[in-house]
Amino acid sequence: MSNVRRRHREAWTAILMITPFLAVFTIFFLYPTLKVVLLSFTDAPLIGDGQWVGLANYAKLLGDRLFYTSLWNNLYFVLLTVAPTTVIALLIALAVSKLRGRFQALVLTLFFLPYVLPVSVVTMIWAWMLDFQFGILQPVIAAVTGKAVPVFKNPYWVMPMIAVVTIWWTNGFNVLLMIAGLRNIPPDLYEAAALDGATPWQRFWRVTWPLLWPVTALVLTLQLILQLKLFDQVYLLSNGGPFNQSYVVLMQMYREAFQLNNGGYASAIAMVLFLIIVILSVLQFQLLRIGGRK
Repeated sequence: MSNVRRRHREAWTAILMITPFLAVFTIFFLYPTLKVVLLSFTDAPLIGDGQWVGLANYAKLLGDRLFYTSLWNNLYFVLLTVAPTTVIALLIALAVSKLRGRFQALVLTLFFLPYVLPVSVVTMIWAWMLDFQFGILQPVIAAVTGKAVPVFKNPYWVMPMIAVVTIWWTNGFNVLLMIAGLRNIPPDLYEAAALDGATPWQRFWRVTWPLLWPVTALVLTLQLILQLKLFDQVYLLSNGGPFNQSYVVLMQMYREAFQLNNGGYASAIAMVLFLIIVILSVLQFQLLRIGGRK
């Protein structure tokens, strides 16, 4: 078979292999995304076409106080979760990596188990545990504050507690990523460091941390994207209250689209959130890459 015929055959094989992915990507991501972009410039209801209004939806968004409140709550939630989640995942991964055999697999399974639970089950478990009258964690809260607190109805407690629920729920996946990163570090480096008399802290700081940094940067970026898309936990635990203290951007988009029938305005909110996520993710990833090189 000539080289030309072999290359043509390989090219057709490659095209056939990627065609299903391209079809799914076009139907379920690219077309809806383009549709949302167009809808954001119209006054369309949830279903059906609307009139072209240009940048009116975006101008309205600039004066929408609820949008600023929602955006601030999203950023506050990012501060409460992204870095703490990464640090906790790293500490758990370091501890689990010291274990061996079936005991390590058992402990790892226990940490990963919450991640496979649906959000409705997770929120129900925590709603029961933190119930104001019967919650088994209320005595702990009372020991700290001196009294029981309805945490999901308190403006100061609601976002931190939703952050706790989210960290408990999602951290198993981050632990797996960290353990995979730790297992890729050559054991020879630790043996050489030990022969040179390095302390455990020096081995971590000089060997583990630099080689684990790419995985850490990946976890931080994934967490940033995930937490900016916060919706389920807030909707089920507090419904955005009290006094909009847990109201987030996706809740406002849901309200405009499905409750107020403002599909065009909801699309504008979605586009702004999309741009914020893209800009922050790229900036964070580039900063983390620069930090890793140093």
